[in-house]
Amino acid sequence: MEGPKIEWGREELGGLLKRWPKSEDGQPVKARFFCHRSCVDMSDRLLVNMLEAYGIPCACVDPGDGGFGRVVLGMSGQGVDIYVPENLYDDAVALSKEENNEEL
Repeated sequence: MEGPKIEWGREELGGLLKRWPKSEDGQPVKARFFCHRSCVDMSDRLLVNMLEAYGIPCACVDPGDGGFGRVVLGMSGQGVDIYVPENLYDDAVALSKEENNEEL
């Protein structure tokens, strides 16, 4: 019997690429900038988790020296840029508007 696999706080290496939709030729669909969110109030994680729950994978990029802040503070002081697959962008916008009753 194999013991428990400790994965808390870790994303499987390549997990995003496995979830990302592929084009007809088997290549990943181009990423499109979706929005910039603050990390202070966890609105970035809430949005990403909501989109992921609806099957829309998200790539999060820390702008500037945000990656360093994420390591030291656990969050990026400069917020995060969220990217979604180009073919799911309209769905992501519609879900975000419905959830927040506002425009991005």
